[in-house]
Amino acid sequence: MSTDAPVPAAVNAGHLIARRLRASGIDTVFTLSGGHLFSIYDGCRAESIRLIDTRHEQTAAFAAEGWSKVTRVPGVAALTAGPGVTNGMSAMAAAQQNQSPLVILGGRAPALRWGQGSLQEIDHVPFVAPLTRFAATAESPDAVGRLIDDALRAAVGVGGASSGVSFVDFPMDHVFSEATDTGGPGALSRPPAVVHADGAAVEAAVRLLAGAQRPVIMAGTNVWWGHAETALLKLAESLRIPVLMNGMARGVVPADHQLAFSRARSKALKEADVALVIGVPMDFRLGFGGVFGADTTLIAVDRVAPERPPARPVAASLFGDLSATLSALSAAATPDHEAWIADLRAVETAARTAEADELRDDRTPLHPMRVYAELNTMLDRDAIVVIDAGDFGSYAGRLIDSYVPGAWLDSGPFGCLGSGPGYALAAKLARPDRQVVLLQGDGAFGFSGMEWDTLVRHGVQVVSVIGNNGIWALEKHPMEMLYGYSVVAELRPGTRYDEVVTALGGHGELVATPAELRPALERAFSSSLPAVVNALTDPTVAYPRRSNLA
Repeated sequence: MSTDAPVPAAVNAGHLIARRLRASGIDTVFTLSGGHLFSIYDGCRAESIRLIDTRHEQTAAFAAEGWSKVTRVPGVAALTAGPGVTNGMSAMAAAQQNQSPLVILGGRAPALRWGQGSLQEIDHVPFVAPLTRFAATAESPDAVGRLIDDALRAAVGVGGASSGVSFVDFPMDHVFSEATDTGGPGALSRPPAVVHADGAAVEAAVRLLAGAQRPVIMAGTNVWWGHAETALLKLAESLRIPVLMNGMARGVVPADHQLAFSRARSKALKEADVALVIGVPMDFRLGFGGVFGADTTLIAVDRVAPERPPARPVAASLFGDLSATLSALSAAATPDHEAWIADLRAVETAARTAEADELRDDRTPLHPMRVYAELNTMLDRDAIVVIDAGDFGSYAGRLIDSYVPGAWLDSGPFGCLGSGPGYALAAKLARPDRQVVLLQGDGAFGFSGMEWDTLVRHGVQVVSVIGNNGIWALEKHPMEMLYGYSVVAELRPGTRYDEVVTALGGHGELVATPAELRPALERAFSSSLPAVVNALTDPTVAYPRRSNLA
């Protein structure tokens, strides 16, 4: 038997890109057609990688991030040179802040003519680098395969780093040339080595939990990225600790579980004596640590140490494999917490009961809470809910319950509107047997409304509900409170976004009264088309909030 190694083969560099993606299990690439990418497209076709084209590069990149959010496999987008790459930068920034594993393949003007003024010639790497974990240009055809593997590894955080965005661009002349295919397993074929949290820190956390009378868990998106949803549920149930969740951790403890809380959040965080902060940064969403009581002892648990130190002292920091860390914490011997749980449950129940009048509100235009009262009864338990809205999205965060993890897709701390159609497109393609519901503001629709053409062309049945109040509510109401007036905060009242969707080949309906709402939603869900229910909502209603300007 021969022991000779395979002889490296010559292959078109664009095909080599596709081969290296395929070797790591990548089977879908999002894009918008561009000549710099033709060789990559040809390679994807040869390797049976599905190409999904959008109407704007921003959506292609958001869709790739949405794919990673739903599958936990790096999403891939191919963006043509110059404006193709710059159009995708907002999505890159959002994915980087979300720690979403994302690989962007960029076109690039030919190296042979560099500096002579080729079409769309610009050096992407200097302005993309701050938004990425890894950014590079292929300096030769033979560098292509190695850079794809490096980009995939960087995106998933091999070597103990956070997951995030990788970017590689390919000069046009290089990807149309021959390269050497050395073969070998894909970059993601071997799981990364497990890094364990410091043992002394784990022991300190166990001691703190052992003395806790009123513990609480605040869990966030990195629980999902760390594949720790099972371990977190076991920890909560073993130690009988109430759980609050945000981001993609929503649903790790199902909303109807006796340890899941949302309305009692303020009391739980302020009165807890020990708080396990798991997979979530202490950013503005946690009041920079101010949501916790002054005497609350904090235990920080995450995959890796944060790039910025927390805004308030932490008693124990546990950074490493989340499943292993949470399993170790489950061994703590703790006192009885049943009185604390009952106290929080009373607050939770009272808060939900107090919402009843708004949920039944018969006003016209509709109260946003009435919209969600009807929608809630029609959602499957494992529905994937996509948020692309400000004020309307805030109501969704309060009222839409989650029962499975990884099924809540919002834009995250970067707060970028226009992400929704891309997220929804990817979610439905990745999980075709599940409901995908997109909740949009009328402002957000303006960023990516043409993507209903994308959804129609690809036969992706997403149901969207638009909260159409004719204003930029997150800006109008606070500005009026500050100054007594508002500027640049008005949209055209009653715009027929449903007719836009109908013209693009989808199903669209206008809802102006509460009586019209449920029948319209039923028709949207039963339609075989991408569907929009354009609900006219009351512009005088504002979601109660503290300022995020601090």
